[in-house]
Amino acid sequence: MIYASDLDRTLIYSLGALLVPEDSPGLVPAEIIDGKTVSYISHAALQRLKELTASIIFMPVTTRTIAEYKRINLFQETIIPDYAVTSNGGNILVRGVVDQQWRALIGRLVERNSAAAEEVGKLVRSVVRPEWIINERYCDELFYTFMVYRDLLPLDEINHLAERLLGLGWKVSLQGRKLYVVPEAVNKSDAIVHVRRTVHSEPMVASGDSLLDKCLLESADYAIAPRHGEIFAEQQATLVELDYPFTELSGVHAGEEIMQYVQKIYNNLTTLGVGPQ
Repeated sequence: MIYASDLDRTLIYSLGALLVPEDSPGLVPAEIIDGKTVSYISHAALQRLKELTASIIFMPVTTRTIAEYKRINLFQETIIPDYAVTSNGGNILVRGVVDQQWRALIGRLVERNSAAAEEVGKLVRSVVRPEWIINERYCDELFYTFMVYRDLLPLDEINHLAERLLGLGWKVSLQGRKLYVVPEAVNKSDAIVHVRRTVHSEPMVASGDSLLDKCLLESADYAIAPRHGEIFAEQQATLVELDYPFTELSGVHAGEEIMQYVQKIYNNLTTLGVGPQ
């Protein structure tokens, strides 16, 4: 069995996403930068994840760049996955090393199916005013991340921008203070399907909170989303029934429920005689 999961606001939580005080019991540092903890994981979620990784393939799937993923101490020291998807699917790490064939394939698909990054960047900047932007990055030569003042963004204009960019082969996702602008070929679903074929593993469980995770959840046999983030907000706005459940809790403790769900699926499959691999 594969468990493919988004990281930020799904398994690990920054200080602003915890929804509990930083000194609450049961929190374990996940990411430490210059001696300061910048994200945590629930101790209960971590223990269950550690137990499961002895029997399943755990695969982090994140929009973080390669460098940002590698600074998460938890997945460099405590749990070290054989496979990790970074850059929103643009890169696959195999035992920490970039799969160059996959990266080259993604580059060709982006060039063939999406407008040039320079054109898209200009379009975004024509809508998102400089005073709304804290900083801008072009990540791993694949996609844009704009750190913004969320309260200043007119969501109607952002939605209109998203429609225009979709016609150019790019997608938009607003997660907290980060506005992601990503080519359609750079997605989590295609990356995890590629790894799934590589390891010949069935079935797959997935978890994630953002619109960039929807394709990940839809590609899995079983999935769950936390009761926060873009997927939950969209479901509440549209009331469209999804094929997967939400947790009862929000914030860092949602990670515990997610891991309980993964454990339950694993136990049920084992009972049915479906092998761990």
